[in-house]
This record gives sequence, structure tokens and C-alpha cells, in this order.
Amino acid sequence: MTMDIHQILKRLPHRYPILLVDRVLEIEKNVRIKALKNVSINEPVFLGHFPHRPVMPGVMILEALAQAAALLSFASLDQDPGDDTVVYFAGIDGARFKRPVEPGDQLILEASIERAKAGIYKYKGRALVDGQLAAEAELMCTMRKIA
Repeated sequence: MTMDIHQILKRLPHRYPILLVDRVLEIEKNVRIKALKNVSINEPVFLGHFPHRPVMPGVMILEALAQAAALLSFASLDQDPGDDTVVYFAGIDGARFKRPVEPGDQLILEASIERAKAGIYKYKGRALVDGQLAAEAELMCTMRKIA
């Protein structure tokens, strides 16, 4: 299963400039997802991080991984979240950053479900550039209905 940007926009509430998944390359329901983020110099964060040497902030890499994980969760549940469901971070463990992510890079986002229990999902996430590990973390998220 793959998803283009139109299918992603139907499932995630995020919009520019915080939507950080451009395409889903593979989904294996209840197991894993592989997604793509094209990193562009036109993104507003690069005006200040850093003007002399633009680097994607680590927190944004983690957010991109979380968005990919949310897409995996919705696909695994065979449901579209609608406008009343949001996925929140519940925890981030073991975050490590191994190489900078710069404009022009293609960030490959990989997340696998480690555990799903009582509405709490735990994922193992990795972000790669050109096959090299850029970042990794264990992410915990929960889905909530908003009123």
C-alpha cells in the first residue's frame, strides 16, 4: 500500500508548514511504514536554523517520524481519523541524532509498531538519508477525540 499527498492530507490534520510527510512508499498494516520527506530550502525553519548552514532541527525529524507512525496507526485500524481525532506524543525515548539533515536531502522515515495496548502505541522509528542513519527514537503516542 502506498499513499500520495492527497491521501496523506485526508488522514493527517497537519498542514504547511508542519506537514512533514510527502509520500508513503510502503505500509504493512499493524507492522511498519516507510515514508518520504523531501527537505527543501524553501521551508521557513531554514531562515533561522541556521542562516549560514541550514540544518533540519532534530525535533522536526522526530515530528516527521511521528506523522509517519500516525499514518501507520490509521491504516492499521482501517479508518480515516476524521476532523475529530488527533494523535499526541506520550513519550520519546532514546532519541539519537547521527548526521545532519540538510536541504536537498530525501529523508526516509521508517516506523514499526512495537506495542499497541489500551490506546497507547509504541513505535521504533528511524530516519535515513542516502541509506545512512540520521536519527532514531522510540516514540509513544495516543489517539484522542477532540470536541
